[in-house]
Amino acid sequence: MSIALSVFIKALVVVPVTLLPILNPIAVAPIFLSMTGPMEPVMANRLAKRIAFNCFFLLMGAVFVGSYVLDFFGISLPIVRVAGGIVVAMAGWKLLNDQGQDKLRTTVAESAGNWTKEELRKHSFFPFSFPLTVGPGAIATSITLGAQLPNKPVDWLIIAFAAALGVFITSVAIFLSYRFARNLENLLGEVGATVLMRLSAFILLCIGIEIFWAGLSALLQELN
Repeated sequence: MSIALSVFIKALVVVPVTLLPILNPIAVAPIFLSMTGPMEPVMANRLAKRIAFNCFFLLMGAVFVGSYVLDFFGISLPIVRVAGGIVVAMAGWKLLNDQGQDKLRTTVAESAGNWTKEELRKHSFFPFSFPLTVGPGAIATSITLGAQLPNKPVDWLIIAFAAALGVFITSVAIFLSYRFARNLENLLGEVGATVLMRLSAFILLCIGIEIFWAGLSALLQELN
């Protein structure tokens, strides 16, 4: 195996392996269901496609442009992790303690079956694509991956192409998780789906705390 091919495969594998545990679309799928309510299968399929499409461009932007944006505004990655961790942890806490009274979630669920194309496009980005799927933690991680791209043009092209394919694979995993979320709910039943949703919310809370602690630890190390 040539060195170029080996580097390409390594970069291709690293992106989805790094991002999918943070995105965790399978665990988020029950939350997705609770926010869409009794949506028609055709509409659910369109929404899942649109979310995957949005997530692809969000992740691509974070990988290839994110570090330059942070440099422009003078924001460090640890700061992004601290702020992102707080946002994710708060979202997880709200979902963990929510009894169906969350205004955004209730409004989205009640109107999901009657969305126009414009409403579907709008809701597919917020709250489904960001911050529910691609949250601050995933964006910070994507920026970190992008910052590791080599400067040599040939190497950059090889690894950048592999990274783009990795993001595409990650987006396909997001689509499949949401597209077949209803099948998972039918398999688990109402009680099982509720338990999984609460567990997913708790995992989201833990991820937020982990992201916050990683950023805070980096900031504390800079003080030493």
